[in-house]
Amino acid sequence: MSWDAQGGQGSSGGAGNPGGPAGGGFGPPDSGGYGAPGQGAYGAPGQGAYGAPGTGGHGAPAAYGGPVGGPGGYGQPVGYGAVVPPLPPMPPAPPKPPADPVRAIAVGLLNLSGLGLGYALTRRWVAMTVALAATGVLLGVALPADPDGVSSGVLAAYAAALALFAVHGAVRGLRTRLSLLPLAPVAVVVGLVMLAAPAGGAAYYGDARDNATQKMLLDRLAAADRLVGGSAGTSFADAEPDDRKALAAYRDLKDHHPGSKAARLVPDRLRTYYRTVAAPYDAKRYCDAIEPLKYLRGVPGTFGAGLDRSLAASPDDKLATSLYQCGVVDLGGDGATASGGDEDDLAELLTTFPDSPQADKVEPAVSGAIDKAARGTRGDDACDAVNTVRGLGSFADSLAGKAGEVRAAALAKDSRRAGTQVEAGRWNCGLHQYRTKDFAGAQQSMSDFARTYPHDAHTPLAKKVAIAAEVAQSDPAAGAHLPTLASGGGLTLILSNDSPEPVKFLYTGVRTGTVSLPACHACTAYSSESAAAGVACGKSGRMYPKKTVYLPPGTVYVMHEDSDDPTNSSDAYKQKLENGSYYTDCAYDVQDPGGF
Repeated sequence: MSWDAQGGQGSSGGAGNPGGPAGGGFGPPDSGGYGAPGQGAYGAPGQGAYGAPGTGGHGAPAAYGGPVGGPGGYGQPVGYGAVVPPLPPMPPAPPKPPADPVRAIAVGLLNLSGLGLGYALTRRWVAMTVALAATGVLLGVALPADPDGVSSGVLAAYAAALALFAVHGAVRGLRTRLSLLPLAPVAVVVGLVMLAAPAGGAAYYGDARDNATQKMLLDRLAAADRLVGGSAGTSFADAEPDDRKALAAYRDLKDHHPGSKAARLVPDRLRTYYRTVAAPYDAKRYCDAIEPLKYLRGVPGTFGAGLDRSLAASPDDKLATSLYQCGVVDLGGDGATASGGDEDDLAELLTTFPDSPQADKVEPAVSGAIDKAARGTRGDDACDAVNTVRGLGSFADSLAGKAGEVRAAALAKDSRRAGTQVEAGRWNCGLHQYRTKDFAGAQQSMSDFARTYPHDAHTPLAKKVAIAAEVAQSDPAAGAHLPTLASGGGLTLILSNDSPEPVKFLYTGVRTGTVSLPACHACTAYSSESAAAGVACGKSGRMYPKKTVYLPPGTVYVMHEDSDDPTNSSDAYKQKLENGSYYTDCAYDVQDPGGF
């Protein structure tokens, strides 16, 4: 097969012959063929087939392996075997800048600001981000500021991080040119100025922490104030725990935070504290004020130094007044002091404040109370007055042992005078009880009087009243009149004992007295009242213990009582005595519970 081409022809694949420029195939340069410079087939520079520069077929500027040809088909600027020109040489790497200690110092100083500015000048953005993150963590932990501040561990860790950033930045900045601030001395100056950032931040944080501390302390002060305010109007027993907590808070502020705003307010708060605790005194509730005032007297020892002296001493006079007022409040005769209820108050006044004006009032108050109560022993309330005078006498005697020599002598005299008043009062008390039909009380009072005051002028009559009162408990009519000391009469009353027990006869009415007869040893108890009728005290040949009483005419009330057991007694019976007759009374015993 052959290709037609202008200027010659050649075969495809055959060996070209040397020839002119007009023809050629795969052959020598003259006849064509691959690589032939003449006209022809593949790659021929002349006109022809593939690669021919003429006006033939598929030409190319140059055939495979040929030089640049004319216009043609499939050609390329350079064919197989062409020499490719070399690439231009790379420019040489710039030399590293020389080591600059000043620059290293500048980078280290800028990193100490905590903002990573040294890394920014050396264009180390990741390291700068790490430095900023460390500062951000510190701010997140530290803010908002509180009184406790940042823990030492966090501060140590952040300081170590800053040191690491400074050293690392200095090492990197030793041979790294700076951007923005190319002059190392200028960067050093900026680094020194930027050190004001952490210093200023620390100062700001310190102020913020101080403010937080001040607020916390003021809150503590306010909490203590609320405790004090809440105790107002309550009993001291209920308020005391809160009062002690408030005082402890005030002392803590004074001792541990002396320069704080809260501590400067403590003195004023203590004045309010004293007024609140002592409020019962201002309200004249003296008995209620004693315990709070005692507590306030102990505050200086609890609070320590720094308490205003006049404030610390203020409870003394108030306590002395309260002890006196509470101690004498019942000396008028209500009996509270008589029972010893207020003795401790006046005794404490005499021992704690012996030189006070209030202590000087104690003895006159006790003396006046005794005189006032003694006047009551002559009235309708004689018995209550006796109890009051008795209590006041004991009270005066007790106080004498706690007072000074002069006061003790006066109080002892008051006690003796009270004893005299009690003696007269007890007589009046028994009479009052008898007249008001309190026969049991009258019997007890008059019996006690006779035993206690055997030499008193009223003792004989007291014994008579006690007898009449005992009989009147069985028959109130026997107590219609007060007994007298009169004795004797023209009528006889023979008393006999037909009982194996000793018997006591009590009689009152026209005369009052008692007769005791011994037991009848030959006698026995009767089986019943009917068995005793007609034979008691009348058996022939038997000697009955007996005694004759002489009485005037009138009504007499008689009662029998076992001498060995006063609770075993008969009922009283009455007998009207008339002239011209004599009377007998027999005591006997029966076996039934009826007794005599």
